[in-house]
Amino acid sequence: MKQFVEFVVKAFVTGLLILVPVYLSVLLLLKAMQSVVDLVKPFAMLLPEWFPAEHVLSLLLVLIVCFLIGAAVRTPAGRVMRERIEKSLFERIPGYALFRSLTQRMAGKDEENVWKPALAEIEEALVPAFIIEELEDGRFTVFVPSVPTPFAGAVYVLTPDRVHAVDVPFTHALRSVSRWGSGSKELVAAMKIESALK
Repeated sequence: MKQFVEFVVKAFVTGLLILVPVYLSVLLLLKAMQSVVDLVKPFAMLLPEWFPAEHVLSLLLVLIVCFLIGAAVRTPAGRVMRERIEKSLFERIPGYALFRSLTQRMAGKDEENVWKPALAEIEEALVPAFIIEELEDGRFTVFVPSVPTPFAGAVYVLTPDRVHAVDVPFTHALRSVSRWGSGSKELVAAMKIESALK
């Protein structure tokens, strides 16, 4: 029974992580196509009536704009502009930083601002956590997710002796949380190895 429940929850969370971004992307794409339909109407009238010209040209225009923006942000000036927009606008949107960090880690990017798996000492116990940032005084801001979803939890500022970074893949730590802690033995083993090396 326990294995069945774990399978159901894991399948649900995995499906949610795949479906929500796809659903939101399709909604945004359709909304963008509706916004530019007036621009393509004159060109659509030149094409045969049986051809869904408005929809095809609207989609094509939106895809071209997406390509141009994507190409622009890959330039040095574009990267600077993107970082400014993220800090001033997107990072104020609840959940944006979480999804950006999750997608960066799942894409294999290991940047400094990406969450790092850890075990944090909370109330005489070790709990799975993610290091968000290191403060100037050496303390860490850590996010402790609630089980079984990694999208909600609590934030703590802890001294370094209470935060133990573990050398496991981000996806493994995420999976452990979504499985009610199953697989935590690898986290503890990684912490023991880290302690032995010090």
